Amino acid sequence: MRKGYLEGKKVLILGVANDKSIAWGCAKKMREEGASIAMNYLTPKAKAFVEPLAKKVDAEIFMQCDITNEEEKQALVAELENKWGQIDVFVHSMAFAKKEDLNGRVVDTSRDGFMMAMDVSVYSLIDMTRRLLPMLAKAQGNVLAMTYIGSSRAIPHYNIMGVAKAALEASVRYLAYDLGKENIRVNSISSGPISTRAASGIVGFDILMDESVKRNPLKQSLTIEDVAGTALYLASDLSNGVTGELIFADNGFHMTAY
Repeated sequence: MRKGYLEGKKVLILGVANDKSIAWGCAKKMREEGASIAMNYLTPKAKAFVEPLAKKVDAEIFMQCDITNEEEKQALVAELENKWGQIDVFVHSMAFAKKEDLNGRVVDTSRDGFMMAMDVSVYSLIDMTRRLLPMLAKAQGNVLAMTYIGSSRAIPHYNIMGVAKAALEASVRYLAYDLGKENIRVNSISSGPISTRAASGIVGFDILMDESVKRNPLKQSLTIEDVAGTALYLASDLSNGVTGELIFADNGFHMTAY
């Protein structure tokens, strides 16, 4: 029987909202490959949607953690230290922007809206990586962040989130440079459009998905399992020589002309 690619590994996944989440695809795939899973949920209301999923992957740690709440972040890190002591993989799959800042013009973005998008979508990666650093260093682990092509191209109605994703990708490169000395790898995955909860806030998202299928070389839609396979590669020893990288999992859409 083949040994799982992540057998014995400890994986923290932040950002599972429901069974359509890319983060959920990663949790399933990594659990299938032998990993132990830790997951968060955002609010007591969200727990009802996420707890059944946590049970499906036998999550060893399942806690409320709003990434903007200091006490909840401290509690999660403390539980990880007490129960695991090390983390092999940290998957960051969180982003947020106010609806008016997605539907309007970038030039009209409020200061509060800008700061919120950057805090949740970008700073949370830096902040949590720093908090987890001793546990990541102990395992010579790696960090994965989820992004989208709106970081480098102007996608209608993606707006301030595109600005945030550009900052996220830059953060991945600088984190990879800083943490390479501790044998910690940091990479990002740019997924094609998938019908997730986050995507539901983008006006015209159905059109965006249809256009992606028409224009990508494989002429097919993307699934969370497709992205999870790329995440598995980056999380495993198969990618030991890869850090600071942006890998597209979008059926090749990124290389086509608009």
